[in-house]
Amino acid sequence: MKTEFSVPAIVPSPTSGGLADHVVESATHEPGRIIISVQRGGAWVGMTAQQFLDEVKAVAKGIVANGVEPGERLGVMSRTRYEWTLVDYAIWYAGAVSVPVYETSSAEQIQWMLSDSGAVGAFFESERNKATYDQVAVDIPTLTRVWVFEDGVIESLKADGASVSDETLEARRAAVKPDDLATIIYTSGTTGRPKGCMLTHKNFMFEVDNVVQGMPQVFLAPGSSTLLFLPIAHVFGRAIQLGCIRAGVRLGHSSDIKDLLPALQSFQPTFLLAVPRVFEKVFNSSQQKAVADGKGNIFNTAAQVAVDYSKALDEGGAGFMLKIKHAVFDRLVYSKIRHAMGGNVRWSVSGGAPLGARLGHFYRGINVTILEGYGLTETSAATTVNRPDALRIGSVGQPLPGAKVKVAADGELLLGGDQIFVGYWNNPTATAEAIEPDGWFHSGDIGEIDDQGFVKITGRKKELLVTAAGKNVAPAVLEDRLRANWLVSQCMVVGDGQPFIAALVTIDPEAFPAWVKQKSKPAGSTVADLAEDADLIADIQSAVNDANKAVSHAEAIKKFKILGVDWTEEGGQITPSLKLKRNVVMKEFAADVEALYA
Repeated sequence: MKTEFSVPAIVPSPTSGGLADHVVESATHEPGRIIISVQRGGAWVGMTAQQFLDEVKAVAKGIVANGVEPGERLGVMSRTRYEWTLVDYAIWYAGAVSVPVYETSSAEQIQWMLSDSGAVGAFFESERNKATYDQVAVDIPTLTRVWVFEDGVIESLKADGASVSDETLEARRAAVKPDDLATIIYTSGTTGRPKGCMLTHKNFMFEVDNVVQGMPQVFLAPGSSTLLFLPIAHVFGRAIQLGCIRAGVRLGHSSDIKDLLPALQSFQPTFLLAVPRVFEKVFNSSQQKAVADGKGNIFNTAAQVAVDYSKALDEGGAGFMLKIKHAVFDRLVYSKIRHAMGGNVRWSVSGGAPLGARLGHFYRGINVTILEGYGLTETSAATTVNRPDALRIGSVGQPLPGAKVKVAADGELLLGGDQIFVGYWNNPTATAEAIEPDGWFHSGDIGEIDDQGFVKITGRKKELLVTAAGKNVAPAVLEDRLRANWLVSQCMVVGDGQPFIAALVTIDPEAFPAWVKQKSKPAGSTVADLAEDADLIADIQSAVNDANKAVSHAEAIKKFKILGVDWTEEGGQITPSLKLKRNVVMKEFAADVEALYA
C-alpha cells in the first residue's frame, strides 16, 4: 500500500480568464456545432455554439442592466433544465457569482443560503419555488431582484439588456480572473447550518480541463452526448455541465427522473452520469420485468455471466465458452438493457455514494462501463476517478491528472491539487480546520491507496450520511430538532448508503409516565409495552414532522423506529459528555436499522 500518490496534470492551471471564456472559445472555433439540445414539443431541438453564446450574452446584458455588480451573488433555485445552464454562464459573463439552491430546499435553508451569501438577486424555476422563498424574503434584506423562469424572465432579461453595449459586457468578462470566486455551493455540515464552499474559476477550469483531456474516450469521441438529469445545484452535475460545454459535448437536460427512460431513448446519449441508486434501479426494474414475464432464471443467469465476463477481462480475457454464453445473452438480455438507456451508452460516470463491485462488473459485462469516482463539493467534484485506460472496479480510481491523494497517520484521506476550494464563506475557523497550511484538504473519509495508486474508501471519519442517491445529509440538524421534543430522549438518524433517511428514537423515561397518564394508557406500562402504540407513534411522527421542516425533502426522515430501551452512559451508548457513540448503536441495534429498510 502507498501513503501518497499523484498524477501529473495534462493541462496546467489557467493564468487568465474565467469560465465564460469557454462559451466564447467554443463559438469561435466551431460556431455551427450543436452543443445543446433543448426539448420543445416532444422533440430535441439543436442549439449551435454561436446560438448559445448569443443567448448567454443577451441574458448577461440583462443582469448588468438590472444593476448587478461584479462579484455580487445571485441565487439559482431550479430543477435541471436548460435555463439553469444558460443563467450560470450569463452570471459569470457579467462577472457575478452564482449560489445554487436545491429545488427541494426548505424555507429555512433558502433563508440561510441567500442571506449568508448576501445574494442581491435570485432565479427561481416556478412560482411554487418563489412561494417558498416568499415565506422568508423579509429575512433576506440584500435580495432585491427576483426572476422566475416559467414567467418568461429570460426574454424579459434580454429586453432589459438591449441598452447595454457589447463593449460594456466584454469589459465585464475580461475583468474576471482565475482566482475570482465563481460560485458558493452550500454543503451539509455536521454541526447544523450548511457551509458555503467557495469555488473559483480556476478550481473549475483546472478540474474540467483535466477531466476532459484525461478521459478523451468519454468527452472527445465524435458525436459524444449526455443527458443531464442530476441536480445542477450539486457539484457533480455542475462539473459535468461545465465539462460538456468545454468539450463541445451535445448536452441535454431532463428535470423529471420519472420520465427518464423515455427521455434517454429519444436523446440517445453516448455517456451518462448518475448516482449508484440510478444504476440499481435500472438493474432491479430489468430483473423484475424478467420475473414478471416468467424469465427470472434467464435474467439471473445472464447477470452472472456478465459479472464473470467482466472479471475475466481483468484476468487475461474470457475463455471460449464464456464468450459464447456472453454473445447469446447479449442478444437476449444485455441489448435490451442498453436500449432502455438509449441504445448508444458506452460509458457512465458514477459518484456521490459507493457503487459496489458486483454492480460495476455487471454493467461492464453488458458493455456499459461505469467509471466510479470520488470527491466532494470542496474538491470541485471529482479528485479521483476510474478512467477508461486506468480502471479498477471496486475502487474510486486514481487521482485525476493534476490531483494528489495522501493517507494521514489516522487513516484519513487528504486531497490536494488546484481543484481544492479556497475555503468556507464567512467561516475562517472551519476553513482552517479543513485545509492545512500546505494545501492538503481533510476529506473526513478513511481510505487506502494501493500500489498502482487506486483509491478505496473504507469508512467515514465524519458523521455525514450519504444516501444511495448521493444526497449528503447532516444528522445533527435533524437529531437536534427531534431531541427538542419532550417525549424524545435520544435519536440517531441513519441512511448511509440507503434509499432514504430514517431514525431510531428512544423515549425519555422521566416524561413517559406523564404521557401514559395523559393518554389514559394502562398504569405501569413500559416503553417496550407501548413501542407500537398508535398514539405514541403519532406523537413521535409529529416531532419528526417538525424536525423535517429544517431540511429538504431528500434529507427528511421517512421512517422511524421507537425502541423499547433508552441509550445511556451506563449502557455504553453515550459518552460522559453525552455524545452518541454511533458505531456502538449501529452494532447493537443493527436488526432494528435493517428492519427500517426491509
